[in-house]
Amino acid sequence: MKILVTGAGGFLGKAIVERLLAHGETDLRCMLRDTSKAKALEEIAARYPGARLEFVAVNLRNAAEIGSALAGCGMVIHAAAALKGSPAEMFMDSVVASRNLLEAVVNEVRPMRVVLVSSFGAMGVAELPRGAMVDESTPLERHPEQRDVYSHSKLRQEQLFWEYRERYGFELVVLRPGVIYGPGSGHFSNRVGLSLFGRFLHLGGNNLLPLTYVDNCAEAIVVAALNEGADGQIYNVVDDDLVTSREYLKLYKRKVKPVKSLPVPYFALMWGSKMVERYSAKSKGQLPAIFTPYKTRAMWGGNQFSNAKLKSIGWRPLISTRDGLERAFAAFRAEPDKTK
Repeated sequence: MKILVTGAGGFLGKAIVERLLAHGETDLRCMLRDTSKAKALEEIAARYPGARLEFVAVNLRNAAEIGSALAGCGMVIHAAAALKGSPAEMFMDSVVASRNLLEAVVNEVRPMRVVLVSSFGAMGVAELPRGAMVDESTPLERHPEQRDVYSHSKLRQEQLFWEYRERYGFELVVLRPGVIYGPGSGHFSNRVGLSLFGRFLHLGGNNLLPLTYVDNCAEAIVVAALNEGADGQIYNVVDDDLVTSREYLKLYKRKVKPVKSLPVPYFALMWGSKMVERYSAKSKGQLPAIFTPYKTRAMWGGNQFSNAKLKSIGWRPLISTRDGLERAFAAFRAEPDKTK
């Protein structure tokens, strides 16, 4: 079976390609915006005799380019994602691009399984009590306008895929990774904290971080994609033995570099969020509502996380959280210091 991987040259995309090859899927078509990223994929393929990688340069914003990239494929793994940019750009690259892809899928003659890499951000965790379990039964976000642009765009993207599946009946598997990390990722998720005014505000406290090492996340995507009974299913992706935000920051300081941090207790963060929200409304938006009680509950309210459903179809982490953090921190140490 020929498999198309969108975003194949990205941080997660490269790992997905490698895990597909490791599972014996050697006929892959890799969709790239920048064909210069093909070299890294060729180096991965060289480790797997018989691998046949085809590279196509496609911009998903351009619907006319997509049909030929899908031709002859029995599966598409949609890993292309917009992680930053203006709200218009985020929605263009996550929602409009996905709609273009789906239109091409439903115009294909042969049946196809679609695998969407969604996000924890699509779930409505702000309305859960502190410490509640987040799993596949957690409802989708009901108030996306009160969340960040990334979460809003990923919610609308996932809704779009379910709407198209209901209308056209193709197979769909959705995976919702937590915080994907590893060499090449950002050093800090916002769940740990934010850098403001020359100091790192530690906002996560003792909250568990829903971490998934990039290779573990890619393995989860491939296991679910190839599982015959996964059609119509959602799988949350988090690793075992998760660390807290405080543990992560402590390890980072010891193994990467010192960080001037200021811990902000949850009650103080909630109080500050209410003040910011009130002043933003009073000033008619002169001070943007960066912090609001709703955003604070969603990001720093604290939850438990389950990967039981994913394990029920045979997924197991390839790398422990301890080893994953060691690898990530070693890579972070080796990066050039941009402050010098």
